Amino acid sequence: MSDEQQRIGLKTRILTLVVVLSNVFGNSALNAGMRQRPNFTFTPLSVVATIFTPWVGIGILLLILWLLSRMALLSWADLSYVLPVTSIGYVLSAVSGRIFFAEHVTWQRWMGTLLISAGMMLVGSTKPNTTEERYDREHVPAIGGGA
Repeated sequence: MSDEQQRIGLKTRILTLVVVLSNVFGNSALNAGMRQRPNFTFTPLSVVATIFTPWVGIGILLLILWLLSRMALLSWADLSYVLPVTSIGYVLSAVSGRIFFAEHVTWQRWMGTLLISAGMMLVGSTKPNTTEERYDREHVPAIGGGA
């Protein structure tokens, strides 16, 4: 394995961790904030007031980090790798709901999280990018068929 491949592998693992953790913590913070606003309505004043509550604001910022880090990860790793591997966030979200929010998680949901975990482990044992040749961004055609 070349130094470049090792560097991309390490970068992929670190960014995958950022994607997963920002998703789990962002959704958990958003959940905590929304539980403090039981009378939420879709009126402009209610939406603005809710966005600026501390937990909702933290959740929104973490989910923005999640989106940006996921975009970066997708720029060099296959979609068929990124989505299954980052799905461990769903498992951690279920655990978070049970531990921090006292949610009742049914056995069917636990079985689903077990299946997600198994799929994540299978996909995680493969290479993040299945194409050996890296494309030159200057030679990628623009979306929409521009010249």
